[in-house]
Amino acid sequence: MPKQKSFTLKELAKVTESILIGDPSIVVDNISSIANANSTSVTFLSNLKYSSSLANSKACAVVVHKNFEDDNKFNYLKSDDPYLTYAKLTKLFKDESELVIPFIHDSAVISDTASVSKKVHIGANVFIGPNCIINENVVINANCSLVKDVEIDSDTTINYGTVLGSDGFGFAPSNKGYVKIEQLGGLKIGKNVEIGANCTIDRGALDNTEIHDGVILDNLIHIAHNVVLGKNSAIAASCAIAGSSKIGQNFQMGGLSGVLGHLDICDDVTVGAHTLITKSIKQPGNYIGIMPAQDSGDWAKSSIFIKNLGK
Repeated sequence: MPKQKSFTLKELAKVTESILIGDPSIVVDNISSIANANSTSVTFLSNLKYSSSLANSKACAVVVHKNFEDDNKFNYLKSDDPYLTYAKLTKLFKDESELVIPFIHDSAVISDTASVSKKVHIGANVFIGPNCIINENVVINANCSLVKDVEIDSDTTINYGTVLGSDGFGFAPSNKGYVKIEQLGGLKIGKNVEIGANCTIDRGALDNTEIHDGVILDNLIHIAHNVVLGKNSAIAASCAIAGSSKIGQNFQMGGLSGVLGHLDICDDVTVGAHTLITKSIKQPGNYIGIMPAQDSGDWAKSSIFIKNLGK
């Protein structure tokens, strides 16, 4: 069992660049939610509407916004962005015992034509196929497959069960059925990318599929062939982006949403949950198309009303 980590509040304030209000010698050995904190916990309050929940908290320290009115009940770490400070704290308390670099599990299968840095972590049952390139400090967790022609830049993490570089959905109809279009492109993944569990990203048909630096993907996401996904984009679970769409930087996508194929989306676009993007977007902003769930009879009436609006 790993040794429990502990830090003084002075150390936490320094690492998180926070202002400490209270006793710098207090020792913290865990980070916790407000409700479940104990006397050696640090917790955080990023939304003032939850301030009342602090009344019964047993935490010894609380991360708050710099304008928060403190009292004598807690020690405080004050910052411009409490949620970001919380993120930094989680890194301090993370158990690193299983993440070893360099490490390649004995069960991993690596093609003779693949190029893999010596400074990587490759988990159990990973398959790395022909012409793949894996750069430094890449983590590929168990049961992932890099089918072929996948390049991953440094400091990127691929989580469990993800498939990269699989065939895109390309078929030409004929009188005798569908004729498969062979996928001849590759997949390029940038630096500091995090790809969740059980995602699928196809390689390109001719040109490459591209996932640019700083992208974060939740679990169960499908990105089709020849998509270009811009820097620092963030996509929540169960989303899909159809083939050949070009998406700008800072794209955000709520869960269960989709983007149709061959669209162009500019920088700084946010898509709400359960929204389907059917046309290119040329102006930054928030886009949403949710219809709240209704009784089926009420929905039938609503759909008729909406249909008649333009008449």
